[in-house]
Amino acid sequence: RLYDKTPLHRDNFIKLANEHFSDSLLFHRVMNQFMIQGGDPQSKYAQPGQQLGMGDVGYTIPSEFDTALYHKKGALAAARMPDNVNPAKASSGCQYYIAQGKTWTDADLNSMEMQQGRKYSTTQRNMYKTIGGTPFLDMNYTVFGEVESGLQVVDKIASVRTAPGDRPISDVRMKIEVMK
Repeated sequence: RLYDKTPLHRDNFIKLANEHFSDSLLFHRVMNQFMIQGGDPQSKYAQPGQQLGMGDVGYTIPSEFDTALYHKKGALAAARMPDNVNPAKASSGCQYYIAQGKTWTDADLNSMEMQQGRKYSTTQRNMYKTIGGTPFLDMNYTVFGEVESGLQVVDKIASVRTAPGDRPISDVRMKIEVMK
């Protein structure tokens, strides 16, 4: 499901899907209990062991942060360049990830709140404590959708063997279709 609260990201994702941009791209960065990332156009024809993650479409998308949209397990969010080169936290035009994360305790969440200077809502806390996610990414990367069914597929992808650099040893390709 794509969110209406993030129209720039939603519309860009739909545009790329309708153009079949992501068809056969790889999940090129996979980190169990963290996230699975794809969308690098260089991954379509990548050779085994080739470093990936720097490919783009030549544009970024302004961040669209909303405290109601957070990194629970299954959250779809836009990747981006680091703060030191991207202080506005603009998103990649094509790379995105699905949060997997882990479950967190109240003590963990309290510590993150103190470090970040913000509070998690009761709903967010309950979600992070039961299904999990990556709360430390909230309000730093734009969340623009979520996996509504098939979280077991995210877990399966996240558990594949990876090489140094977090690229799966065996390619995991994607195909995205927009359902109306």
